[in-house]
Amino acid sequence: MPDRRLLTLPNLLTGYRFAVVPFLILFLYPGAGPWMGLIAFVLFLSGALTDLADGYFARKQQSETVLGKLIDPLADKVLVAAALILLIPMQLVPAWIAFVIIARELMITGFRGVAADAGIVIGAGRLGKIKSVFQYIALCVLIFPAGLLPLPFLHDLGRLILLVSMILTVWSGVDYFVRFRKLYLPAAA
Repeated sequence: MPDRRLLTLPNLLTGYRFAVVPFLILFLYPGAGPWMGLIAFVLFLSGALTDLADGYFARKQQSETVLGKLIDPLADKVLVAAALILLIPMQLVPAWIAFVIIARELMITGFRGVAADAGIVIGAGRLGKIKSVFQYIALCVLIFPAGLLPLPFLHDLGRLILLVSMILTVWSGVDYFVRFRKLYLPAAA
C-alpha cells in the first residue's frame, strides 16, 4: 500500500529537482564565465543525483507515495528540458535533438495522465531508466565549462552521448507506449 504522506524524504528530493531549475536558468546562459558554468554543472549534477536517490530511499524506507510516483517523472522531465533548452543558444545542443527528446517526454507525460485518470500507474521501465542516465551524463558533460579542463573534445563527447540518449529516448518511448496500450486499453474496454 503506497504511503499517503506528502513530506517524505523521496518527495523532498524530487522537490529539489524542481527547485534547482530556476537557479540553473540563472547560471547557465551564453557568455557566462566558467565559474557560472561550474555552478550550473554542480546544480544540474546534484539534481540528477537526487533522481537516483529518491527511488532508492522510497524503496528502502517503504515510503513510496502516489504523489511521488506522479511528480518524480515530471521533475526529471523539467530538469532535463530546462538544460536542453538552455544549451541550444550556446550551440551545445542541436535544437532538433532537444525537440525530439522533449516531445517524447511530453507524450509520455500525457499517457501517464490518461492512465492515472483510469487509476493505473505505469512506472518507468528499465529502458527508461537507462535513457535517463544517458541524458544526465550527456547534459553534465555539455554543461561542464570546457575551459576548466584540458579536454578539447569534451563537448563533442557530450553531443555524442546526447545522440545515444536521444535514440534511447525514442526507443523507450515506443516501449512505454506498448506497455501503456497493454495496461490501459483492456481497462478502458
